[in-house]
Amino acid sequence: MSRHTETPEHTLLVTGAAVAVVGTSVRAEALAVRGDRIVHVGSAEDARAALGRVDEELVLEGGLVHPGFVDAHCHPVMYGQALAWVDLRPERVPDIDTLVEVLREAGRDLPAGVPLRGFGYEHRRLAEQRHPTCHDLDRVAEDREVYVMNASGHGGVVNSHTLRTCGITAGTPSPEGGSIGHFEDGEPDGQLWDAACDLLTGPAGVKIGNHGPNFHLSEPEEIMADHLLRAQEVFLAAGVTTIGDAQVSRREMETYLRAADDGRLRMRVSAYLTSALLDTALELGAVRGFGDDRFRIQGVKFYADGTLGGWTAYFPEGYAADCCHHGQLYHSVEEYADIVRRAHAAGLQTATHAQSPYAIGMVLDAVEKAQADRERPDMRHRIEHCGLPTDEQIDRMGTLGVVPVMQPQHHLRTGDGTLTAVGELGHRYNPAGHCADAGVPVVFSSDAPVAPPAPLESVAAAATRRTVLGTVLGEESLRLPVEAGLHAHTAAAARALHREDSVGALAPGMLADFVVLDADPLTVSAEELTGIRVRETWVGGQRAWAASGR
Repeated sequence: MSRHTETPEHTLLVTGAAVAVVGTSVRAEALAVRGDRIVHVGSAEDARAALGRVDEELVLEGGLVHPGFVDAHCHPVMYGQALAWVDLRPERVPDIDTLVEVLREAGRDLPAGVPLRGFGYEHRRLAEQRHPTCHDLDRVAEDREVYVMNASGHGGVVNSHTLRTCGITAGTPSPEGGSIGHFEDGEPDGQLWDAACDLLTGPAGVKIGNHGPNFHLSEPEEIMADHLLRAQEVFLAAGVTTIGDAQVSRREMETYLRAADDGRLRMRVSAYLTSALLDTALELGAVRGFGDDRFRIQGVKFYADGTLGGWTAYFPEGYAADCCHHGQLYHSVEEYADIVRRAHAAGLQTATHAQSPYAIGMVLDAVEKAQADRERPDMRHRIEHCGLPTDEQIDRMGTLGVVPVMQPQHHLRTGDGTLTAVGELGHRYNPAGHCADAGVPVVFSSDAPVAPPAPLESVAAAATRRTVLGTVLGEESLRLPVEAGLHAHTAAAARALHREDSVGALAPGMLADFVVLDADPLTVSAEELTGIRVRETWVGGQRAWAASGR
């Protein structure tokens, strides 16, 4: 008779560095891991005793063992795609002539017919203070698609070849939830925004309609896999171990599932399906948290208004810089309230992009009505970006249990443009300090590719509120201290994903997801945070990334 003997779980003892203790500024001596879980945080002696047997000891030379960072709102597949495109960020492209030359150079070795795409231009930081036009991009190529995506990710500009290929003429109407730009004579100028980007994905591609910007350009399976793996490496190098993908279509779902099946998905992913798939999700009976510790469906992503950088966030009274410009809503108030109600009734957490006070009010009203129709405690419905909430709206978030998910790197990079667009109101951009004072658990994230995954840069931006151009936004009460900012990028972000029982802190029973930093963020000034480097990143008790030479 044979007897089955289970292989004992691998044990790991981490010593030689301070260990961050959950919810405090206290530091412990050691971390004990059995399998993929933490079993003890405390003295080295007690940690060793808790394990009983030590298979591996990670002896560090100083630094800090910190919870793996949680990026609750980002777009990894899109980010990997953007990294593969031509880099058009302001640091590299100061004007349109340079943009054209950089694209020309990148296109010289491309095979005939292959699209040429770039990412990251910011029109208000170009010398011309405008978007490129199709005619500017015709200088790059007239026989292939040329597409430059704005840093906001909500659209961009194509050349005349692409306009012809997609059948876009002076008579093509702007779709609901999107816009096609025009010259004064009525001809299309190459700009395509939000739902109008559906025109770029082809007859068989992903369609979003008035449910948000369409950045889901189809590519071969192996290329999509490369995009995810490329992005994953950057996230892990930044110490990010768990992410929330804030707009998942068929393209992303297939890419994640293939990576998980192949054993190449090293991060933990919580997916928020685009609301264009709401009917499909409801028909399938999808529920929040469907999946496992590595990949799960968490909820549904909605859009109320557009972006501050692109002047598509909705201000019914007009922008300070142009009182005739109002931005846009993706849905009527009634339609939006109905789709939130349907998701809520099914138990699906909602995550709604909303920037202006009007759009934020729409979200709060819809959540309040949905809860009145069917009370579901602790849903943690989210407002993504939540750029300009009023103090009264922040109080309502606390009452309704709504979670603001902010990106301090947005005001770091585009705060000056926001001041230009909306005037003095822009000084309130990302009021994390006011949220904290009101007892509302603010969450931080990167929104990559809009900003790179860089949690310590995010924490520093919230603590200083200084833009890349040196402007300090708002009063001191709007700032968030470093310790609170670290919590916003770990435990609070985990809670926003309904994962607080497994990630975001180092404590017994939690998954062994941690990062080794070369210094303690609480021992340096906010301005010095970005100088702290990641040495190693561990996911589930396994080293997932290490700096070269380690």
